[in-house]
Amino acid sequence: MSAITLESVSRWYGNVVAVNDVSFEVGPGITGLLGPNGAGKTTLLHMMAGFLAPSAGDVRLDAAPTWRHPEVYRQIGFVPEREAVHPFLTGRQFVLASARLQGIDDPGAAADRAIEMVDLREASGRAIGGYSKGMRQRVKVAASLVHDPPVLILDEPFNGMDPRQRLHMMDLLRAMAVEGRTILFSSHILEEVERLSDRVLVVVAGRLAASGDFRRIRRLMTDRPHRFTIRSSDDRALARELLAHPAIDSVELRDGTLSVRTGDYGALTRVVATAARSAGASLLELRPADESLESVFSYLVRR
Repeated sequence: MSAITLESVSRWYGNVVAVNDVSFEVGPGITGLLGPNGAGKTTLLHMMAGFLAPSAGDVRLDAAPTWRHPEVYRQIGFVPEREAVHPFLTGRQFVLASARLQGIDDPGAAADRAIEMVDLREASGRAIGGYSKGMRQRVKVAASLVHDPPVLILDEPFNGMDPRQRLHMMDLLRAMAVEGRTILFSSHILEEVERLSDRVLVVVAGRLAASGDFRRIRRLMTDRPHRFTIRSSDDRALARELLAHPAIDSVELRDGTLSVRTGDYGALTRVVATAARSAGASLLELRPADESLESVFSYLVRR
């Protein structure tokens, strides 16, 4: 099983610092990379794939630097965001060319397998210039998979895919993760990262703002109030009891539910049962209202 490690990595272009002193490790499983435009995501991915040298620090695949080590490239499949396809080639010719560049013994069979994996067999004989955006994305993924790499790096891989294609690609990535592959992908669609990733990396202004499970990250943000939604058999009585507790910032009754804000994540979970008993109310539902990945991302970007 392979892992990519970054140690104190920076990359600058003249006076512009794109990545600033970033350290993390990406191992087997699926890791999502998030960040606003210009945050340094693409620069990070290109350094990890070995297409860009770090200005400082080290980027390694296991023990080998990714920059200027051709043997490392055989271990990595890379899908760039920009259009990196030749419109005059058919889909199969494009994937076949990648297989031949990798020195595969039977490039034709490898190309056919990769095309089948991305569900593009019926269109593989057509010129890529006539493909939709989603089809071009899938043929790029096929080319990155043709040499069966243990590491897969994808920059905005779901761009242009319709819902069915997205689901198929997610299933494919999950299956490869189960096999022990290391998969890192960036996406601007937060729901995709939330649904697919085992781990999240958030990059803001060239720095690593957070890493780990997004729910755990959200719970560590004690300087911002958390919101919970509560349903009970007597919302008004429960609201009175909750407001009497110093850890509860506010309680609002909205459309038959209570919206509760607190600066202490654990306080409400400790208090709510006692408050319900005092109010003579039965708890029907208690759930966080702002634990989505979008809330985590928005908070970190504003910091």
